[in-house]
Amino acid sequence: MAAGLPKQKVVVVGAGPVGSLAALYAASRGDEVEVYELRGDLRDPTTVPLNFTKSINLALSERGINSIQQSHRSGLIDNVLRETIPMYGRMIHGRDNGSLWEAAQAYDVHGRAINAVDRGSLNNALLDELERTPNVKLFFNHKLTGADFRTNKAWFERRIPGDTPQTDDAGVAGRVPEIEVSFDYLLGADGAHSASRFHMMKFARVDYQQEYIDTLWCEFRIPPTKDGDFAISPNHLHIWPGREFMFIAIPSADKSFTCTLFAPAAHYATLDNSPSALQASFDEHFPGVCPELIDPQALAEQFAVNPHLPLISIKCKPHHHSSSVAIIGDAAHAVLPFYGQGLNAGLEDVRVLFEQLDKHGVYDSDTSVYTRSVRRQAAFQAYTNERCDDTHAINDLSKENYVEMRWGVKSPLYKLRKMVEETIDRRLPFLGWKTQYARVSFSNQRYSEVVQAVQQQSQMLGIGLTSALIVSVSALAVLLWRFPRHARPAGFLRCGLKQLTNLWRSFVHR
Repeated sequence: MAAGLPKQKVVVVGAGPVGSLAALYAASRGDEVEVYELRGDLRDPTTVPLNFTKSINLALSERGINSIQQSHRSGLIDNVLRETIPMYGRMIHGRDNGSLWEAAQAYDVHGRAINAVDRGSLNNALLDELERTPNVKLFFNHKLTGADFRTNKAWFERRIPGDTPQTDDAGVAGRVPEIEVSFDYLLGADGAHSASRFHMMKFARVDYQQEYIDTLWCEFRIPPTKDGDFAISPNHLHIWPGREFMFIAIPSADKSFTCTLFAPAAHYATLDNSPSALQASFDEHFPGVCPELIDPQALAEQFAVNPHLPLISIKCKPHHHSSSVAIIGDAAHAVLPFYGQGLNAGLEDVRVLFEQLDKHGVYDSDTSVYTRSVRRQAAFQAYTNERCDDTHAINDLSKENYVEMRWGVKSPLYKLRKMVEETIDRRLPFLGWKTQYARVSFSNQRYSEVVQAVQQQSQMLGIGLTSALIVSVSALAVLLWRFPRHARPAGFLRCGLKQLTNLWRSFVHR
């Protein structure tokens, strides 16, 4: 910045992983940063999460890792990854003819993994880093109650435990102390029910779409074994698919598994009205969970005590207003958890936003207060232009992946396509062919470009399979003409299938 030019003051609302990373990015560029969090210090184990549960364990993949690395904080990503458990694929569970079975499905043909991470561990690492940063101030128990994005002022209620409520001018007791905070720009990272977005929508013409799918979720826990080890494979995301619902288990650092039941509200209502049916329902739909992994009494207690929570999906556009505010993470795009990309997309928001601020010269030394504001507005607009397309895309992909996880993973057609695409990726790498999952989880390719690439691949695969079918039918017709003894249907099919099988084996094993 130019000599004598005051530093920007940045207010970040929300001290979760996304808000904390945004504060680190801003602080590393010399901004004076203030972080305001509705809850108490999130590192305090007594702080109650907003949804009164630990929440679904997080999956940290390439996009999130890259975004943390780009904060240029020495050792930060190592500290984070040290607390994670790599998951190399899904483990599908079922029962046939009375016998339990499990089948592994690798996420990636090249052996890459996503990382199971505890939200608290990740948040703690980021907050500890912020606390060591001299130009960052943390304010917990502060609720955003108002914002004026013309004058760049925000108001927070200070809810410090033990404070005595004040009496207002009319003599009404109970008013919480309020403070006024000025800023150059504000970043809203305060979740799906964002107060920042609510106040931004008073100033910006925001197209907003909110949807609750007909699915609730409840958290369960598979404890470690008596020997203190994992009860099932720790390097997989375990799925018990049930067509209309599913049960998943994600490993935790304490050798337990954080589990989630996803089911329609009607199914929860049935179980609520008949608690005795809970174990029978699990035995029918999720064989091997109870009593093998979770004691029946513990299952019943957890179902009764842990809340049954809805799943929300949010799209909005734009993600900013003028040069004064931008929203990131769930505040801008709450996505369903079925692709494990909610955290990663939010962390990627931070990287993209600050790349645009850098690209537009907001932190150049030859700027002035006025030009800095103009450049910041241009950067925010570029951020909106890029991220709206991408976050809408991952929102749709996450919704589609729910169908795949609770039903498609057992489908022969899904398995065939997965095998074909992974074989092409492994055997013909020059084609640049990747599965949709690999593009989403193991690259930084824009989500909207992932959708386009997968659509193109689907068209090519369709053309290829159609061509193969035509060639096969032609070949069988020639065989039938040359060898009339194969005219009988059984002989015709045996001969043709043998030729096709040999052709496919030669391609896979060459």
